[in-house]
Amino acid sequence: MGQTLILTGTQAAALAAKLCRVQVIAAYPITPQSKIPEVLSEYVEKGELQAEFVRVESEHSAMGVCISASLVGARVFTATAANGLAYMHEQLHWAAGARVPVVMPVTNRGLGAPWTILNDMQDTIAQRDTGWMQFYCMNNQEVLDQVILAYKVAEQLMVPTMVCFDGFRLSHTMMPVSIPAQSDVDKYLPPYEPLHSIDSGNPVNINPVVMTDPLRGPDGELCPSYMGFRFRLQETMESALPVIAEAGRSFAERFGRSYEDNLHRYRTEDAEFIFLTMGSLASEASDTVDILRERGVKAGVVGIRVFRPFPAASLVEATCRAKSVAVVEKAISYGYEGALATELKAALFSRNGHRPVIYNYITGLGGKDVKPTDLLEVAQEIINGAAGNIPQEKPRWLGYGV
Repeated sequence: MGQTLILTGTQAAALAAKLCRVQVIAAYPITPQSKIPEVLSEYVEKGELQAEFVRVESEHSAMGVCISASLVGARVFTATAANGLAYMHEQLHWAAGARVPVVMPVTNRGLGAPWTILNDMQDTIAQRDTGWMQFYCMNNQEVLDQVILAYKVAEQLMVPTMVCFDGFRLSHTMMPVSIPAQSDVDKYLPPYEPLHSIDSGNPVNINPVVMTDPLRGPDGELCPSYMGFRFRLQETMESALPVIAEAGRSFAERFGRSYEDNLHRYRTEDAEFIFLTMGSLASEASDTVDILRERGVKAGVVGIRVFRPFPAASLVEATCRAKSVAVVEKAISYGYEGALATELKAALFSRNGHRPVIYNYITGLGGKDVKPTDLLEVAQEIINGAAGNIPQEKPRWLGYGV
């Protein structure tokens, strides 16, 4: 039988890895992720988790261990944040290209310089094009659940997956978390059975140099070109959303919490104004919506749970009745706007042509507090803008001071 514990986000991520019976853990600490490998090391030391705990000298090496261990058939795990994730960048591409189902929680943190240990999402948004799936969590229950769900999806699609959650705001904040029974997790997530694995008795060449055009190998088998490999990864990502939805549906049947919808929706049924955001900010926006509703404003929240692959069709459907959308982001694509705002506009332009007034707000960088009063100001500004049909020329930085 399951139980409810009061856990931080890092404790929830570590417990989820234990429930998934990971077999190899590559550990390199970086704030605010460090508690994840610390807790896992205790599980291994006490014999509660049968896993190889590999201490490495860097994040780049951590991902190298995960790729190698996955290629020989192990269920693998690591975690990182910020500059550690950036240091992995080359290996992130390698993991995606090698099609290994690594699952990696990332405690979102601002990138240096200047140095900060506090939260924003610049680290993972900057890695959105590496071929990894990206899930974002609103609270610590989602941290635990999404790690389990991530293995379910990653091992089916053979695509690595990041489970992203806000550093300190979730990683170090304690919340009640419902813990499923080990037997139920075992039924939902059977042992990993790789399609292919390195076997010393049957040596194979993994990830050789490939040519521009397909060529036949010594055994006569046609080897795809470089573009062929890249196309197959894109093809898999394009087919991933139904797989994620089905995994979420079966998760609900087993554990009673549904992740079939790749969006968090709050009071959107008749919403004329919508906050679009990601991570824990969706919780704060939901509180703000309650205030706006009391004032007679038909407001709602859409939170992105799955950012890669991008849920364009769901997002278009969720915003199709809105007169205005405030895209509130903790990251920026320098020289333009927030990535989420760009992708919402592209989705609307290419699908149904609905044109709500869209304002983009960059906020919360480096741990900056985002208060309900800030979001109320956002709501009033964009509602006035929509009434006057006033376009926004560039993203507004909210609360940056000097």
